[in-house]
Amino acid sequence: MPRGRYWISPRDVVTLTATIYHFNIQLADVDRGVYEPLAFRVACQPSETEEYLMSRVLAYCLEYAEGIGFSKGIAEPDVPALFVRDLTGALTVWIDVGAPDAARLHKASKASPRVVLYTHREPRHVLQALTGARIHRAADLELNAIDRVLIDGLVARLERRNSWELSVTERHVYVAVGGVTVDGDVTRFVVP
Repeated sequence: MPRGRYWISPRDVVTLTATIYHFNIQLADVDRGVYEPLAFRVACQPSETEEYLMSRVLAYCLEYAEGIGFSKGIAEPDVPALFVRDLTGALTVWIDVGAPDAARLHKASKASPRVVLYTHREPRHVLQALTGARIHRAADLELNAIDRVLIDGLVARLERRNSWELSVTERHVYVAVGGVTVDGDVTRFVVP
């Protein structure tokens, strides 16, 4: 090997893989009348934060309906973080997480009759980024901000295998995990 050059063999390359988390959740959503035991796995990609993961899991629970599912995340950048499909396979709800840009939400509003966004970020920053932007049916966009205390409390108790009791009453979420209850509001905002 020439001096100053480095050769890497395929066996020296480290590939970062997703971390799989298991969730068993007893869901009691009084607001929607949904009472279900949920059992699912979620892949957390190396580029995702645990806050983003918790937002996806909460969005799954808060939007739970027949036909809900997770996308492959960054492996499928042009699809929602979560979706609901009807029995024919047609997309009925596009559920995004975090702080997607206006172009993505514009595309979502054209692709699905209902678009919902759950964010763990500061809602005024998300709203500011969307204000005045061209978004198809912007008035119908549902923006939900998850209380940071709730997100941080769940991240602090996150394990590879999770067992929760999740209740929703008047958009206030209570999660019993490991003998501790973490709670917070999910506040709805209107996109100007």
